[in-house]
Amino acid sequence: MTAARDAEGQPTEFGRPAKLAAHPSVRAVLARRRAGGAVSPPAVIDATWLRELCLAAGADGAAAVSLDHPDLVGEREHARSALPGTRTLIAMAVRMNRDNCRTPARSVANQEYHRTDEQANHAARSVTQALHDAGYRALNPSVGFPQETDRFPHERIWVVAHKTVAVAAGLGVMGLHRDVIHPKFGSFVLPATVLVDAEVSAYGQALDCNPCIDCKLCVAACPVGAISKDGVFDAPACTTHNYREFMSGFTDWAQTVADSEDAADYRSRVTDSESASMWQSLTSLPSCKSGYCLAVCPGGEDVLGPYLEDRKAFMDTVLRPLQNKKETLYVLPGSHAQEYAQRRYPHKPVKEVTGGRHPPAERSAPH
Repeated sequence: MTAARDAEGQPTEFGRPAKLAAHPSVRAVLARRRAGGAVSPPAVIDATWLRELCLAAGADGAAAVSLDHPDLVGEREHARSALPGTRTLIAMAVRMNRDNCRTPARSVANQEYHRTDEQANHAARSVTQALHDAGYRALNPSVGFPQETDRFPHERIWVVAHKTVAVAAGLGVMGLHRDVIHPKFGSFVLPATVLVDAEVSAYGQALDCNPCIDCKLCVAACPVGAISKDGVFDAPACTTHNYREFMSGFTDWAQTVADSEDAADYRSRVTDSESASMWQSLTSLPSCKSGYCLAVCPGGEDVLGPYLEDRKAFMDTVLRPLQNKKETLYVLPGSHAQEYAQRRYPHKPVKEVTGGRHPPAERSAPH
């Protein structure tokens, strides 16, 4: 009897190359299938099971949203590029300790952000692992960094816009400050997302009311005027100051080092505290310079009480310490942020930086 062979003339067994078919792992998998051990998972994931899974993993809120949701048009290509076959996005919210976020001691606030990031990433990874074990394909993009820096600065570097997904799933509403306001925990949440290649039996619904109470405290708190009362948001002003020690600010600092003639020249450009702060961000994790918009937000049922009971005390203990703090504000030359900072906060030193932005000719110069 002639042995079966493939198109290249190699012997086959079970429709596979004989060498592969003889492998112990292959035989074990095929044996399980013949014995009925490999069962496909349900085509639709049970929403109640999924929510309980997310909460057990460490999330404080969770809901699913179809990738076909009209508000996620801009996410589809990115999601399917990361996980081909993505059909559903699972949004999770992990709450932060609000007094840690509100203190003028930014080391405390940044520690809170980073630890919550870790918790959110851990929760998303645990949910992804459980979905894998159940037979689904799933993926959890990073909550913060690392991101796709090879795309910087001309394309978006995040795999999924977690805030957009959270709002579409009904976990909150986007506030003037461009943070998600959760109906219970207010602005003191960090969102995470899990991509999965299956539908879910029930999807989250948009909130029927806005947790934002229109107090405009985020407008009053922003030291560079990035948030306006009419809803306009100045993203370059926000990122230039708040993310001074992230990618764009780091490249600006690195150029300052390269341009300095010697140590004395460097010290004339960069203060000792700025050097220490950059060192801390490099050796630990990048530190936000502000985040005050989130800190002062009283929205959310668990957060609103003190503001309603005594607005003056709330202003004196939450808003004023941040406004009064003496700190360097980083702005682009000639920007609205520069004019606003100098006029509104004369006691805060204002420093012109490039924010890592370079003229096109400089970017394309040959090396």
